[in-house]
Amino acid sequence: MSSTTHLPVRSNPEDRQVRQQPTARRHSPRVYKMICAIFLALLFLVGIIVFILWLSFRPHRPKFHVRGFLVPGLDKAHGFENARVIFNVTDRNPNRKIGIYYDAMQVTLFYKGQSIGGTSLSFPFYQEPKNTTMLSSVLGRATLTVNNQRWMEFRNDLTGGMVVFRIRITSTIRFKVSKWDTKSHRMHANCKVGVGPDGSILASYKDKRCPVYFTS
Repeated sequence: MSSTTHLPVRSNPEDRQVRQQPTARRHSPRVYKMICAIFLALLFLVGIIVFILWLSFRPHRPKFHVRGFLVPGLDKAHGFENARVIFNVTDRNPNRKIGIYYDAMQVTLFYKGQSIGGTSLSFPFYQEPKNTTMLSSVLGRATLTVNNQRWMEFRNDLTGGMVVFRIRITSTIRFKVSKWDTKSHRMHANCKVGVGPDGSILASYKDKRCPVYFTS
């Protein structure tokens, strides 16, 4: 009987590596895609967290509204002799977690773009979050510049139904965010006010929000 002898065959390691390479190539793109997906998801999550924190700690400007404004005796021809302007304005801090530091506050009254009076409105104070401060003042003989000619201009405007004034409130403020304070901002609030023949604020101007802006 004849027998068949099988000789052992040595495999070349390099051939084995060559045969395994296609499998590695097939799996590598999947791994890369998975890593990229995880990275993008984490980046998106971090972005959402940062955006929420930014919304929570981004200071909002204070809100000013004119609640009352009165020029007594406006219906009298010689009312300028005892001319006065009485007004009150509310200052609202709309921030939930941010307080506001105010330096001394000043108010100036304008008529047709010209200043006709002004005074100090408040001492420096700190306003808590979600808090409203009432600001009131009376401009009279010492703080109001109104002569007979100016008074007649007021009365001439009344033939058109109203006299329009502008209140400008200024102060330097800082926002208190958590444990630190922001830099100082020069704040300006401009409140337009119209009064009728009796000198009282018209309904269309009452409780109207005043534009607020900052300067350096």
